[in-house]
Amino acid sequence: MGSTDSSAYEGFTAEERAAMKDHAQELKTAARRRSRADKEAAAERDVLAKIAEMPEADRVMAERVHAVVTAAGAPVLAPKLWYGMPAYARDGKVVCFFQSAQKFKARYATLGFSDQANLDEGTMWPAGFALTEVTPEVETRIAALVKQAVS
Repeated sequence: MGSTDSSAYEGFTAEERAAMKDHAQELKTAARRRSRADKEAAAERDVLAKIAEMPEADRVMAERVHAVVTAAGAPVLAPKLWYGMPAYARDGKVVCFFQSAQKFKARYATLGFSDQANLDEGTMWPAGFALTEVTPEVETRIAALVKQAVS
């Protein structure tokens, strides 16, 4: 590739750099907390506070996703912030997460699953889902995915 190639890597976007700073702060905050119960309660408060800060469209979806994931993943999954977004972890490792559309200036929010999720199906399976609205049907699908992810 020549130096005049317009598709050359330009580095991280401002949104990506902000997410990395959020993650570094999350790690520092978690390290300062004392007991496991204190960490879990504070982590859920942090997630709810982050959801409350979102623009209305993302906030409404994130609230529904949070309710469905915590119900379907209980007691295995614990809420926590991950790169400034709500996430749900098993034994400290993120299994799934919600990414607001506004955070990365995308046209849809995302429900994503990490490699910790047990969604394996053959040699290829979905690990991310675009969300434009959380309907009762979407809630049912999310609950089924989360139950499978932690099975």
